[in-house]
Amino acid sequence: MVGRSEVLREVMLETGTTQSELARVSGVRQSSISQCLSGKVNLSDEQLDRLLSCMGYRLEVIRRAVPPDLTRSERRSWMLHRRLSAHLTESDLEGWRPRIERNLQRLRAGVSGQPHLRNLDRWESMIEHGDVLALHRALTGLDRESIEMREVSPLGGLLPPEERSTVLRLAS
Repeated sequence: MVGRSEVLREVMLETGTTQSELARVSGVRQSSISQCLSGKVNLSDEQLDRLLSCMGYRLEVIRRAVPPDLTRSERRSWMLHRRLSAHLTESDLEGWRPRIERNLQRLRAGVSGQPHLRNLDRWESMIEHGDVLALHRALTGLDRESIEMREVSPLGGLLPPEERSTVLRLAS
């Protein structure tokens, strides 16, 4: 995938636009353009589109969905937590709190090292603050941080057994 600085550089070369000229027509300082081209400063899509428009171009961003590269275990965990996420509301969280707190104590007694301890701290903070949105993100996220958080999830035992069985059957 071509980076934003490369796109800017290519269009500048194609149009014969110098940094100084782009600075004059865009109102962006030449030193800032230089930093963008060197990769020291990252441009947003909006900023890049603005600079490209000064040279007669537009930015086209193509987005597409791609399946994540998860291990069998990570996919199974994601599916279970995703199903649990469908049940998560502020009131459910309050009802689940005693079990979650017991699970946190059990996990803390049996887990050592990073990132597990840090992730337990994060779970504890989200639970303590009732941050349902952050919990949904951790339960359903496909980024490495969310995957690692689910490795020490204190939400075990909350999914009704019949739903758990259904998810495990689908996961295999």
